[in-house]
Parts: sequence; C-alpha cells; structure tokens
Amino acid sequence: MDLVKKIWPTAFMTKKNDVVSLIIQLVILLVVCAVAGLIIGFLQAIPVVGIIFTLVGSLLGIYSLVGIILCILVFLGKA
Repeated sequence: MDLVKKIWPTAFMTKKNDVVSLIIQLVILLVVCAVAGLIIGFLQAIPVVGIIFTLVGSLLGIYSLVGIILCILVFLGKA
C-alpha cells in the first residue's frame, strides 16, 4: 500500500466521509486530464510526435481513472 500511496498521493488526501475533500480531489484529477487532453489534441497533428503524445495521453487517462477509483475507495473507508 505504501507504493500505491507514493504513486497516487492526491487520492489519499481524501478523508473518509468528507464530501468536500472527495469533490476537490475529483475536480483536480478531471481538470488535469482535460487540460492534458487539449494539449495532446493540438500536438496530435504532428505525425511522429502525435503517436508519442497519444500514448502519453492514454497513460494519463489510466492514471486518472485509477486515482478516481482510489479517491472513492478512501472516501468509503475501503482503502
């Protein structure tokens, strides 16, 4: 669990049964993912760089999804 806390530190800032901290962490993860998606969308037009940024965007999306799931688990007291 220590490794997971090092990789997703923002997910563990959520407090159990505290809706405000859950909403703040979810908004942070969604905004970061949206901004990165916009930047990647603009850079996707460049042929070789577009492929690299598409892979990076996919990894960022998976990272955000796991972070959201961890936030919800911490909020419910399961993690």
